[in-house]
Amino acid sequence: MKLTIICDIIHVLEYLWFAVKVLNDEEKLNWWVSDKLSQYRYGKSSFVASGIRRSATCRQLKNREPIDSCAKYGLNHSNYLNYKEYLEKGYPIATGVIEGACRYLVKDRMDITGARWSLKGAEAILKLRSVKISNDFDSDLEIL
Repeated sequence: MKLTIICDIIHVLEYLWFAVKVLNDEEKLNWWVSDKLSQYRYGKSSFVASGIRRSATCRQLKNREPIDSCAKYGLNHSNYLNYKEYLEKGYPIATGVIEGACRYLVKDRMDITGARWSLKGAEAILKLRSVKISNDFDSDLEIL
């Protein structure tokens, strides 16, 4: 089975916003974040990291922690930031779809008034529900 790991774009945005607040004035915030996010979208994580670190060094910033955290995150997760490829394949790059799937798969089934689940029982029913929802059963079993 081929597994595709995707870093949520919301996490990337968090790091970028922390970094931009240290680097730029208020008027440039949106433009800067949009520009860096676009660079991530095209697989330029190392370019973003080196650029923001260089900017912090040139400005002789004393508070480099947000800059270095952003750069480190981008470099450490660069294999999972191929947003252009993910979007072309129709993969979700933000939490909304994933949270919705978790709610549908887990909460709607497990959060029944009065139900009590052991860890083993909950895991078993969630595995069955996952297989059923993904149409991976060999037959049309009406069990869930």
